[in-house]
Amino acid sequence: MTGESHTDGTAGFLLEMGMLKRAKRSGWWIAGVKDPESIAEHSFRAGIIGSVLAMMEGADPARVALLCLFHDTQETRVGDIPRIGRRYLTAASNESVTADQVSEAHPAVRAGVQRIVEEYENGTGLDVLCAHDADKLECLIQAVEYREQGYQNVQNWIDTSRSRLKTASAQSLAEAALRMTSVQWQETYLR
Repeated sequence: MTGESHTDGTAGFLLEMGMLKRAKRSGWWIAGVKDPESIAEHSFRAGIIGSVLAMMEGADPARVALLCLFHDTQETRVGDIPRIGRRYLTAASNESVTADQVSEAHPAVRAGVQRIVEEYENGTGLDVLCAHDADKLECLIQAVEYREQGYQNVQNWIDTSRSRLKTASAQSLAEAALRMTSVQWQETYLR
C-alpha cells in the first residue's frame, strides 16, 4: 500500500471518529432522556475522570486517558447498544471492529489503535482498572446530572455503575458525587 493510501486510510479513520460527536448514548432513552449526551461527550469526560483516578491510584494518567478515549470508538459501526439489547444480539468483538476500522490506516496507527483497544478489553493492570472505573463513574455522574434535571428513572444506572466500581478512589468519588449538586463545584470559587 502506498503512503498516500495509508494517509487516506488514516484520515478516513479520523473522519469516522467524528460520528461519535453525533451518535447519542442510547441507553438513556430507556430512562426517558430525550436528548442524551453523545458518545464523544461521554468518552471525553471518562478520559478526564480516568486521568484523575490514575493520579489518585498511582497509575499512569496519560495511559488511562488514552484507554478511555478509545474505549467506545467501535460504536461508529455497531452503535451504542444498551445493556438490555445486548442479550438479543451476537456482535463482533470490539477488537474485531477496531481491526476493520483501522485496516487501511498507517501501519503504526493500525498497530497502536489495536493495541490500545486490546489492552482496554483484555488487560488486567491498574491502568485498565482505572479506565474501566472511569467509564462507570462517568455514567454514574451523568445519571446524577440527569436526575437533577428531572429524569427520575436513572437510579438503576446509579446503582449499577456504583456496584461495579473497583478502586477505592472511584468509590469515594462516587460517594462525593452523590452528595453534591452538579453546580456545587462553583461555591468554592464564589465565596
